[in-house]
Amino acid sequence: MSLIDSLLNDFFWRALLGGVGVALVAGPLGCFVVWRRLAYFGDTLAHSALLGIALSFLISLPLNLAVILTCVCIALLLVLLSRTRTLATDTLLGILAHSALAIGLVTLSFMPEVRLDLTGLLFGDLLAMSRDDLLWIYGGAVLVLALLVRLWRGLLMSTIHEELARVEGVPVERLRLILMVMFSLVIAVAMKIVGVLLITALLIIPAATARRLARTPEHMVGLAMIFGCLAVAGGLALSWYLDTPAGPSVVVTAFATFLLTYAATVKATA
Repeated sequence: MSLIDSLLNDFFWRALLGGVGVALVAGPLGCFVVWRRLAYFGDTLAHSALLGIALSFLISLPLNLAVILTCVCIALLLVLLSRTRTLATDTLLGILAHSALAIGLVTLSFMPEVRLDLTGLLFGDLLAMSRDDLLWIYGGAVLVLALLVRLWRGLLMSTIHEELARVEGVPVERLRLILMVMFSLVIAVAMKIVGVLLITALLIIPAATARRLARTPEHMVGLAMIFGCLAVAGGLALSWYLDTPAGPSVVVTAFATFLLTYAATVKATA
């Protein structure tokens, strides 16, 4: 048996590989969440993932594909409703986030034959990572990272100054849609790790930690990826030695790293 096979046959190493894969792609996207102040938008997409899970059983779609399609539809619905300007964006986000979560739970209640671990879906089940999950994670990570490299300049320009980017000929609306699709893909693959309710934390906390230390946008992206990987490794170690839930432990580790970094940078500038 090769070294790779032996690693993939061990649940702990599968969990570590899966977590690192998600951290590598959540870092760059998390930076855009922080820069564009999209934290509540990320929450809305994460909550809609449960509706996607319900639909996957209802119409017999692969789970990850159903979650991606649902997240994209919710994002498009938000864009359409926000253009009417009848409600503030944060109000629309609140309505869509909680409604999608509730509709998903109600839909699942009408399917008694479906047996789901709701705790695992809501808070993650990192230690149950399978080989198929790894394929989804690394396939999605390669696609998202390739898109980010290809579209980096346009995304950065439209983030810094949207009107100036339009003048320069940057397709702002198309890039916003692509960014939403990338968010949807990451949420679908990260759901296994930290669950529906904690996905946004994995996007935001490493990026917010990196922001305290970064000198350039590219530097912040690299640091966010590193802090995400450290959070996964530390969370798994915490779960292993203290028998704590793996997904929440990853978020707790990320938060502890943020607090330490924040304290160190405040002390250095004092």
